[in-house]
Amino acid sequence: MASLAELEKICTQVRRDIVRMVHAVNSGHPGGSLGCTEYLVSLYFEAMNHKPVSFTMDGKGEDLFFLSNGHISPVFYSVLAHSGYFPVKELATFRKLNSRLQGHPTTHEGLPGVRISSGSLGQGLSVAIGAALAKKLNKDNSIVYSLHGDGELQEGQIWEAAMYAAGKKVDTIISTIDMNGQQIDGSTDNVLPMGDLKAKWEAFGWDVLAMNGNSLKEVVDTLNSAKTRTGKGKPVMILMKTEMGHGVDFMMGSHKWHGVAPNNEQLAVALSQNAETLGDY
Repeated sequence: MASLAELEKICTQVRRDIVRMVHAVNSGHPGGSLGCTEYLVSLYFEAMNHKPVSFTMDGKGEDLFFLSNGHISPVFYSVLAHSGYFPVKELATFRKLNSRLQGHPTTHEGLPGVRISSGSLGQGLSVAIGAALAKKLNKDNSIVYSLHGDGELQEGQIWEAAMYAAGKKVDTIISTIDMNGQQIDGSTDNVLPMGDLKAKWEAFGWDVLAMNGNSLKEVVDTLNSAKTRTGKGKPVMILMKTEMGHGVDFMMGSHKWHGVAPNNEQLAVALSQNAETLGDY
């Protein structure tokens, strides 16, 4: 297991990867990726039991993760690469023709670490629940994790899945909502307010935790706490407050960086705010 200091270094490198990847092809989604960096680093380097060097699609005997809001693929790819699923140098192929690292994760190119194509919002929770049920049938007590955007909760399928998981006591799933309050057209409150999400998820029968997703220690502690709550009859939900574009000051808190790449000058500023630690690809 990595120390908090080691995890911080990985977070810094991941942020460098994110801005460099989207800048290189002038496309991609840096805002949400930057905001979810601490979560994905903590998940893959601390919380999950997984096997990067012997990846299989079925993932028997290991924890699984499903990224539902697939547009934040830059952070996902960077964390997978630094975890050992594929060479870090492959990050340089992001969004290029014939690359395994498409703008939204896909499975047809066989990228290790990716078990579903995602980005069509609202579907990831259903997939994660299915995987958790399959593990139960196989008497596999491993945990299934999923990540979702808060704007994604405007999709009706999410709430159908929420009812099903609680009703069928799918209690080996830990889902997380990235509550950055922003989506492509503006703030979530302006596009479609979602009210008291804690009360809603509890009403749907989930065990609900909350955390500051940009506090590395809090993320690590909350994920570890969530694991102790599995196997007790309820699915677990973490409401994770983050800041869009966290770690790059001119991107922070603005929906305008949901899907816009930095120019040359902006890239230089972003990199200067995230000093190199592990070495760029």
